[in-house]
Amino acid sequence: MARFRTWVGIAVAGALGASLAGCSSTGGKRAEDARRAASAQGRAAVDTPRWTFAMITHSGDGDTFWDIVQNGAEQAAVKDNIKFLYSHDDEAQQQAQLVDAAVDKGVDGIIVTLAKPDAMKAALARAEKAGIPVITVNSGSAESKAFGALTHIGQDETIAGEAVGEELNRRGRKKTLCVLHEQGNVGHEQRCAGVRKTFDGTVRNLYVEGTDMSAVQASIGAKLQADRSVDAVVTLGAPYADTAVKARQDAGSEAEIDTFDLNAKVAASLKDGTLGFAVDQQPYLQGYEAVDLLWLHKYNADTLGGGRPVLTGPQIITEDQAAALEQYAERGTR
Repeated sequence: MARFRTWVGIAVAGALGASLAGCSSTGGKRAEDARRAASAQGRAAVDTPRWTFAMITHSGDGDTFWDIVQNGAEQAAVKDNIKFLYSHDDEAQQQAQLVDAAVDKGVDGIIVTLAKPDAMKAALARAEKAGIPVITVNSGSAESKAFGALTHIGQDETIAGEAVGEELNRRGRKKTLCVLHEQGNVGHEQRCAGVRKTFDGTVRNLYVEGTDMSAVQASIGAKLQADRSVDAVVTLGAPYADTAVKARQDAGSEAEIDTFDLNAKVAASLKDGTLGFAVDQQPYLQGYEAVDLLWLHKYNADTLGGGRPVLTGPQIITEDQAAALEQYAERGTR
């Protein structure tokens, strides 16, 4: 049974603020230094009320992707004088209960993912009835507007999958294994379907238990041993890319390993050629913009996107781009 996470207020470390401070709008070293100093001391850049925003995601424990999303949200919260609450659960019903808890708490805004939208519908209806503005991020772009959200921030998963199929074609691949690590996640299904739509070769879906990396490695390795014609493996999350590399080694396969999402390990593996390419959806931007857009809505009744999702990806990252992004991935912002 999934554990029910309790609410925890997030305090942004001074070092994070110092390293992530934005560029000065007026230019010059003095203005930049002043901005960095203010951020390092956790000072808001605005004098609006201290509203409370809650972010509830479908993340499991230890997922580096969601650490990056959270980093972005925390930094925006400091700037916008927001009390930021973060919780997560990879069980859809538990995630819905976390949304209900945020509504009961009377927060001023909610950011939520819709990996399994049907389970979230009633909870978001409660938020709408309570007059709490909602922004969806990462997953659920198709359901976001119907569920009453102001906008959706993320990548179109089908388009992202199509970009992967096209990249595989450019690389001359013929048979691809698409590894789905969370059954029931509509975004994952859309990614693999997108790959299948544009890829000239054959795509086979492989469902694995994403919470057990040993089982994931064994499942991928078994498929690669059983079918030597598989020349590409696409994982749908950065933590699974390294596991796929180990499975390839165990199987004695020469299949290229490619992945969705970017982190420090993926950036380094792209740089040294261990991985072929990665699909970046800029998770830091998803968290940052979600908080910022909620603040703009509370402060100025602003919305963004004109009823359509605000896209943060996809961007295909190869060995050529990895070196330039590695420093940002190491600090937890790409």
